[in-house]
Amino acid sequence: MAGEENRFKVVLREGSSIRDDGMRQILVDTKTGVNYLVWKAGYAGGITPLLDREGRPVITVPDKEI
Repeated sequence: MAGEENRFKVVLREGSSIRDDGMRQILVDTKTGVNYLVWKAGYAGGITPLLDREGRPVITVPDKEI
C-alpha cells in the first residue's frame, strides 16, 4: 500500500533485546489514540493496551506530532 503512513508511532523505547529484561515500547495508534505496551525478549513477547486506574484504555489525543 504505497503512500500510506504508519498507523502506529513509537513514543517510548527502553531496554535492549539482547538483555534478559528485554525491550519495552509504548506505541500509539494514530487513528484511535490508544496506547499499547509492547514487550519482547528473545523469542517471546506480548502486547497489551495501557489502562488507567478505572480500567479504561489510555488515550493520547492526536495532534500534529503523532
